[in-house]
Amino acid sequence: MKTETGLLKPVFILAIETSCDETSVAVVKDGSEVLSNIISSQIETHRAFGGVVPEVASRKHVEVITLVIEEALNTAGIAPQDLTAVAVTQGPGLVGALLVGVVAAKSLALAWGKPLIGTHHIAGHIYANRLVKELQYPNMTLVVSGGHTELVLMEREGDFKIIGRTRDDAVGEAYDKVARALGFPYPGGPHVDRLAREAEEAFPLPRVWLEPGSYDFSLSGLKSAVLNAVNQSKMKGLEPDVPGIARGFQESVVEVLVEKAVRAVREYSAGQLLLCGGVAANKGLREALTLRCAAEGIELVIPPPVYCTDNAAMIGAAAYVKWKHEGGTPLDMVADPGFSLEKWSVSAY
Repeated sequence: MKTETGLLKPVFILAIETSCDETSVAVVKDGSEVLSNIISSQIETHRAFGGVVPEVASRKHVEVITLVIEEALNTAGIAPQDLTAVAVTQGPGLVGALLVGVVAAKSLALAWGKPLIGTHHIAGHIYANRLVKELQYPNMTLVVSGGHTELVLMEREGDFKIIGRTRDDAVGEAYDKVARALGFPYPGGPHVDRLAREAEEAFPLPRVWLEPGSYDFSLSGLKSAVLNAVNQSKMKGLEPDVPGIARGFQESVVEVLVEKAVRAVREYSAGQLLLCGGVAANKGLREALTLRCAAEGIELVIPPPVYCTDNAAMIGAAAYVKWKHEGGTPLDMVADPGFSLEKWSVSAY
């Protein structure tokens, strides 16, 4: 935005993220400079249940949202009157959890007289990459989060086209289910990742490629193969080779993800490959993609772990793009657990 003197005026966005089990509020300047990014995690609460309980998550958001907002503003050193807009995750996510953030954001926007920006959660994950590096277009993003596994093409800023998605389980879901089968608590992904890198040999498991040329993914068959391996060992009175199975599972998942992502970059002449989502913190996946992209001459962008898991800084980064092209969102905006990424694309083109 320009002032009367023609100089660029900084855009300060207060962003709120409550789509699942993290209550997060951030202040982001010009879509790329994080002034604060406060996260209140509920992992310890949900670990007792073996997964996220939606009703519990909603109550926890209500308990801490005001405190997290205050801390984000204090840490950033920004007063409400200095903010440009208030952004919030509109969806997808757990509807009760989303509602807490949406109601808080609407209340602040009204009280402070600031525009509201409803923001797509996956767009946030994708634009988390802009917090570490300027993006080039066209680019390709491999989205690997708890509920999403997708390949997303951006030919222009804020313009999303899904070219491949999971047909059943997402990678994060598969990791948690496999971890449970191997005897590990929620969240299981870090346990599987650690064991996979410690194992001397991989238990042989299938690779699911689907039809020739397909960019879709399928994890349910691989998950079943892991369960069969565990059950067959137990039926024989043997202890399952837990490290070997973890390594076999991770190698199968990573090989398919890497191969399809690299092929998509080539086919669509993408200038960068972006990695995002909670599973982007997985060391095995990060290392495999880094090595393969280096060998192929592909520029790879991966956010640090703090911006891979759910956080409000990423929402501020994506909201900036929407603000720049379209401005704010009507105050009658509603939380949408099935929010479409492609429909959220900016309409300036």
